[in-house]
This record gives sequence, C-alpha cells and structure tokens, in this order.
Amino acid sequence: MQTVIENIICTRKYLLDICEPLSIEQLNTIPNGFNNNIIWNIGHLIAAQQGICYIRAGLATIVNESILEQFKSGSKPNKQWNLAEFAIIKQTLIDSLDQLKKDVEQGIFHKYESFQTRYGVSINNFTEAIQFLSFHEGLHTGTIVAIKKLVTQP
Repeated sequence: MQTVIENIICTRKYLLDICEPLSIEQLNTIPNGFNNNIIWNIGHLIAAQQGICYIRAGLATIVNESILEQFKSGSKPNKQWNLAEFAIIKQTLIDSLDQLKKDVEQGIFHKYESFQTRYGVSINNFTEAIQFLSFHEGLHTGTIVAIKKLVTQP
C-alpha cells in the first residue's frame, strides 16, 4: 500500500512540475469541450482523496473544508483562483498525501463504508480505496495534460 501512495506522490509532483511554467490565467482557463480547468482538477484530487480515504473510513478530513466544497465530485469551477490560493492548493496536494502515508503507518483506517464508484468499481475496504485512488489520479492527470496542451497553443 505504501508503494501505491509513493507512486501517487510522484504523480502529484509531476503535475506540479508541468504546471510551473503556466500563468494563473492559463491555470484558470476552461478550454472548449471541457467543463473544468487545471486548478479545479488539482483541487479535485485533494477532495477525492479525502472522501475516498477519510470520509468513507468514518474519519475527519485533514484539509480545509473550503477545498472539499469547491472541488468535490460534481462541482465545477465557480471562480478565478489567484496565485496565493493556488499556492495553498499546491501545498495541500502534497501535504495531504504525506499525512495519509503517516495515517496508514499508524493504522487508523480500521473500518470502511463500501460504495460503488460512478465507473462501476466496488470499493469494499481501505486497500481497494487506495488502489482506486491511483486510478482516479491517472484519469485527472490525463485531463490536466490535455488541458495544458490546449492552453499553451499559440
């Protein structure tokens, strides 16, 4: 399980690296054919991780409630984020996984509420949740890469 979390950390660092040269305007741009932007996708990774890992395990979330609200599943960008707000999102993207890693090591995930994802995947325990989280991260990584290509075209 720790290996999966380490892989997710690497993926998230990769996302931050590819976002580094983008302007705040590019990060906030919703290209034609999309219903969200890069910032929303990054924030959504945080919100989804909190829901899949903590809320379903009956535990309190470890990030600011406003992040959960703004980026939860089914939401859409409702504002233009500024650089200071994006800096918080970027820091939370890494910090939330560092804390997850510690929480796994401490064994706090004892129970888990089973559910079925919109993709038809049944998640019945915390191990399955981490495995699904990796898949979910990959989906949004692909979306972020696609949006980046569109917002950097001349």
